[in-house]
Amino acid sequence: MEKQLHVITTGRQNDDILVNIAASIHPYITMLHVREKTKSAKELSQLIVLLQKAGVPSSKIIVNDRVDVALCSGVKGVQLTHHSLDVSKVRRALPEMMIGSSVHSVSEAQEAEQNGADFIIYGHIFKTDSKRDAEPRGLDQLQHVVDQTAIPVIAIGGITPKNVQDVMKTGAAGIAVMSGILEAKSPLQAVRLYKQQLEVWDAHNV
Repeated sequence: MEKQLHVITTGRQNDDILVNIAASIHPYITMLHVREKTKSAKELSQLIVLLQKAGVPSSKIIVNDRVDVALCSGVKGVQLTHHSLDVSKVRRALPEMMIGSSVHSVSEAQEAEQNGADFIIYGHIFKTDSKRDAEPRGLDQLQHVVDQTAIPVIAIGGITPKNVQDVMKTGAAGIAVMSGILEAKSPLQAVRLYKQQLEVWDAHNV
């Protein structure tokens, strides 16, 4: 299975900048997660329309938390967090929708799997500026989550091109990156570096 590259918006960029970056990087990524906590449903919906008009395929767009916006925008899926609707409720209501779940432990991962999540995002793996006060969970814990679940595990948190290979050794299905790509000096160059590392892994582990 080809390793996945998920890019998650930071909530710190205006729509024009974000749309321009997304238009250039989407050929290299598996999914773009629209994670804009301060936006209203209407603002989120408008951003998604801009992304779609810029050529980002709806099949690559996932909306964080807002099931209503994901459904009405016709995108691929929704990423649920601890404050979102329960995975099981969304799965029952929308059996066709792709559902991701953000988890922080083996028990949460297993619960998400049992409730019908298609994949989980687990982290943070390494030290990251966005979670300065929290201890990273590390590769051993990631390995444990991968071993104890059957659905794809996407690793997040402090992942750089230099440590992609170490993350892949755990059996994770892919990685999720925020500022490492979207706030890089050259997002296109950054996304290519991450993609290259994943392709190197895939080439050596067919």
